[in-house]
Amino acid sequence: MTDAAITGLGLVTPAGIGVEASWTTVREGRSTASLDPRLGEIPPHFSCRVPDFDGDALLGARRVLRLDPVVQFVLMAAGEALADAGLDPSLWDGTRVGVVLGTAGGGAATAEEQHLTLVRDGFKRVSPYLMPMQLPNMLAGQVAMEFGATGPNLVVSTACASGTTAIGVARDLLALDRCDIVLAGAGEAMTTPLMVAGFARMGALSERTDDPSAASRPFDVDRDGFVVGEGAGVLVLERPEHARARGARVRGRVVGYGASADAHHATSPHPEGRGAEAAVRAALADAGAGGGDIDHVNAHGTSTRLNDRVEAAVLARVLADDASITSTKGVTGHLLGAAGAIEAVFTALTIERGIIPPTANLTTQDPQVGLQVVGEPTRAKVVLALSNSFGFGGQNAVVALAAP
Repeated sequence: MTDAAITGLGLVTPAGIGVEASWTTVREGRSTASLDPRLGEIPPHFSCRVPDFDGDALLGARRVLRLDPVVQFVLMAAGEALADAGLDPSLWDGTRVGVVLGTAGGGAATAEEQHLTLVRDGFKRVSPYLMPMQLPNMLAGQVAMEFGATGPNLVVSTACASGTTAIGVARDLLALDRCDIVLAGAGEAMTTPLMVAGFARMGALSERTDDPSAASRPFDVDRDGFVVGEGAGVLVLERPEHARARGARVRGRVVGYGASADAHHATSPHPEGRGAEAAVRAALADAGAGGGDIDHVNAHGTSTRLNDRVEAAVLARVLADDASITSTKGVTGHLLGAAGAIEAVFTALTIERGIIPPTANLTTQDPQVGLQVVGEPTRAKVVLALSNSFGFGGQNAVVALAAP
């Protein structure tokens, strides 16, 4: 399979607005979880929100009224990625530009708010923009309209694997010569009372209310659940020959992709990690690599007791003992459908800059996690890395990224 060149990166995350702000926070291992007054009485009362995001100032007040927060995040990330890639949409052949984005919840905030309006104020107070604001496909639709991308346009939804799935699908479009350029990534804005209540009722969230900043602690022996986050990540992917022809700076390459289904349980991973392992091995095979070739893994690492232990067992079976492992969710929380895209950006930066970000809040590593989990920022040469994403429904996706 043909590699895809990564020529642009864009981020809007709890760690900051923009790639450099987000990377600095992640590299330093500073947790972003804090009390969230917008959750009201919904426990656990904290989340990882994008800081100081002013949609009115960034996108225009009139426009923001018609855009769910998830679309606002994605538009900002896509704009940064295109600028980073040195692409001017007014000059490109839009028919050769695709958009593939992922999300788990789509316009969840809009749907929740408008339902409350219906119940409280009646039918005539429901916004006429409800449907185009909450439909998941509008992430890609709005990006296409913003930048004149008239090629293949779609949204994928594989729960918390959505962002990684989007990158894999985008790479396939490039390899099949359907596009020269694809904006690939994902967005999520499910830090709403109803969505958080749902996760809380499942018992999936940390209850560390006395110290929210220490609540997301992947692979730590005292982890007790994840922290909900929000944000978006977009990568500009190109056919290598197209990137070369225009003299683009290549920041990395997508060299492998693997996907699988556990076919086991709606919310729990297979206890032996069979589906996750199949996806990891498929990504390695696609990259023409073996487990011993992997220098680093940005793990799914949600901070739940079962997921971290199952993923660790898979990686221990597949990789060499000296592979470094980190979970940036210790900083950002779990960004759900956007996690894979954002973590792929962090993985690309790890390769490019030779710095492995730490797993925040890793105080005492779980003795059943037999991996080299990185607890401090570490300088290292990373040539080939994996970014893992596993979602509800047993949907698994893994990408292999390499240096230019």
